[in-house]
Amino acid sequence: MGRKRELAFAMAFLAGTALAAATVKQDASLEEAHQAYEAADYTKAIQELLEAAAKEPQNGDIQLLLAKSYLELQERDAAIRSAEKAVALDLQNSVYHEWLGRAYGEKADHAGWFSAISLAKKTRKEFQTAVELDSRNFSARQALIEFDCSAPGIVGGGEDKAQPHIKELMALDAAEGHYAAGNCRRQKKDFAAADEEFTKALESHPKSAELIYDIGDYALKREQGERLMVVADAGERSAPNDPRGKFFRGVGLFLQKEKPEEAERLLQEYARRAPKRSGHPSPASAHVWLGRLYESKSETENAKKEFESALRLDPKNKMAQEGLKKFKKG
Repeated sequence: MGRKRELAFAMAFLAGTALAAATVKQDASLEEAHQAYEAADYTKAIQELLEAAAKEPQNGDIQLLLAKSYLELQERDAAIRSAEKAVALDLQNSVYHEWLGRAYGEKADHAGWFSAISLAKKTRKEFQTAVELDSRNFSARQALIEFDCSAPGIVGGGEDKAQPHIKELMALDAAEGHYAAGNCRRQKKDFAAADEEFTKALESHPKSAELIYDIGDYALKREQGERLMVVADAGERSAPNDPRGKFFRGVGLFLQKEKPEEAERLLQEYARRAPKRSGHPSPASAHVWLGRLYESKSETENAKKEFESALRLDPKNKMAQEGLKKFKKG
């Protein structure tokens, strides 16, 4: 009996060791996928995630990251499939519904009129479900508010639907509420009201880097140098390792005609580090602003090189095209 017990213990130990080794390997694979995603190597991330999904088909988080990775590569159908799988695995997960809505929305933006209507309705339904499942999923609520403020009634949009959500957000988090109000006014091209609400949002100590830097994108388009400096300060407090603070500070300094050497350094650093990710200014944008900076210093050759670098990265970049046109005319 003693020998049998020893053999049983040994077998159990070996089985446990094998299971632990498999778990470690699986964890390592997921870690590599996360690292690849953060490094904007979405192809590698997808490769790792597909292997992980084959071993762990009930893991919705794997499908979520797959959906996000596919969206970054603009593979919208694949993103929808992965997000639908995530939702099917956990119907009560607010984040899964939010990202399924985002995937439907991306497809709607690039679909024909008839298909876009159906996809837009699905988009709103998923955002609405995400909010119903978790009232504090602020990014889902912001997505729903933006949809309602920008989409026509034929697909379920309407500013009247957004207003109750904006009021609820104001009560839950002032920064989120003022941002939502400002974003709604931006959709309606009421920029004076948007300015006022975005100022209040930044003054309310926002926690979300995405919220902060979306205001930065608004300020960039309107060339609001002072606001860009506030955005950079708030963003660096919220997410110290996020490179977007360097970009917005660099542009802010340029627009305010202050510390050109620091502006140059920050924009060059961002151009080197910038991940290719939605919600982040592109490396091409950094080169454009460097071109404008050199142009302001009458460094013509450096300016031309930066505009040309921007166009190599983004051949449709209008600011770079306009920058080079000036030199050709000259």
